[in-house]
Amino acid sequence: MRRTAVLAPVLALATALTTAVVSTEALAEGGPARDVMFVGNNWDGTATVVDARTHRPIRTIDTIPDRAERMADIVTSPDKLAFYLAIQAAIGEGHAQYTDDMYTTHDGRLLAVSRPSFADVVGIDLASGGIVWRFPMEGYRSDHMGVSPDGERLLVSDSTANTVHELDIRTGAKTGEFPSGDSPHENNYTADGSRVFHASIGRVYTPTDRPVLREAYDTLKGERWFQIVRTDGLTVEQRWDMGEELAEAGYPDMASAVRPMAVAPDERFVYLQVSFFHGWIEFDTQAADIDGATGYDGEPAVGAVTRVVDLPKRTTEPRENYVLDSAHHGLAMNPEGTTLCAAGTMDGYAAIIDRETEEYRLVEVGEKPYWSTNGVFGDECWVSVSGTDRVVVIDYDTGRTIRTIRVGDHPQRVRAGVVAHDVLRTWR
Repeated sequence: MRRTAVLAPVLALATALTTAVVSTEALAEGGPARDVMFVGNNWDGTATVVDARTHRPIRTIDTIPDRAERMADIVTSPDKLAFYLAIQAAIGEGHAQYTDDMYTTHDGRLLAVSRPSFADVVGIDLASGGIVWRFPMEGYRSDHMGVSPDGERLLVSDSTANTVHELDIRTGAKTGEFPSGDSPHENNYTADGSRVFHASIGRVYTPTDRPVLREAYDTLKGERWFQIVRTDGLTVEQRWDMGEELAEAGYPDMASAVRPMAVAPDERFVYLQVSFFHGWIEFDTQAADIDGATGYDGEPAVGAVTRVVDLPKRTTEPRENYVLDSAHHGLAMNPEGTTLCAAGTMDGYAAIIDRETEEYRLVEVGEKPYWSTNGVFGDECWVSVSGTDRVVVIDYDTGRTIRTIRVGDHPQRVRAGVVAHDVLRTWR
């Protein structure tokens, strides 16, 4: 007891000094903003800011500073309370979901955060920590986002409204929307910002996890689409049911729900994970449809599955125990387009995969890896390990762990961003 009492202030001082040193290092770099990685700690309601070069945590941001106000609104609205509790029980594994996705403005002064349990997106001033704007969903849950290459447009998936909203990232004003299937999920802009690769995952929280009766199974899981959307007018250009595409390629009874995806540099080939599958799929968005079917717009259909590749299945859990139907959840590709990085959610590893040869190296990362993304400089893959509250940084070239970083409770989305140098000074 006495030793603990003596050590506590010493440890607190050491932590404060470490933070100050990191901030000073950050200020030493030139340029208008500092390269960082944001780690969303979903159950905490925080985001850990990590220096992209040194891999040291710089600061923890409160993403729910208005929690009291939001909870007062929820508990006085029966419908909102019902969904809040349902999200906690069915999707959050007994926890509220406070921090899902996040992006900074290019000047490094504002952080946009989607907050599933509060059914909104907020813009947080990085210097003060205060909320600058708030955009409530039309439905009852927000989810994945996407940001345009110019950093001005923000997409947010409105889970229960089956819609993706487009916002002005600086003001939170709505500028458009496009339709999706049930539970819209990931949004990936092309390099020129003209198109978006989008997927809806359906009702991953239902107990019908085995397609014994195909029609009933599909009905209960809802509509699950993989689609390409034109940003000019936000119109759907192409739409596929990936379960049907897989069946056409000789893989029947696989799920239609496209989970995380990685778009190749040529933006023709897309690499996908689907529910319950321990591996990855290659999809050619320009291949001619072998059956001569028509597409979403009535034109001749294109698009075909060209590869289905298994990775080791280690879990002994039944499908019904998979986290939101996710065998694997997290897929990234290095900028050169040669190497994939997959998060083996139910298998406890990350896989570094040669795109051409399909050879892989498994990296032991711990319990429930839940996302993978490229580091700021493209030579690293950052994998969130939600079961142990860590992020593991892996070298693409060697497949070896560079650093393991302790973060907050249940890290999920990890995104590259920037923080303005004058904001870093206020953090000191």
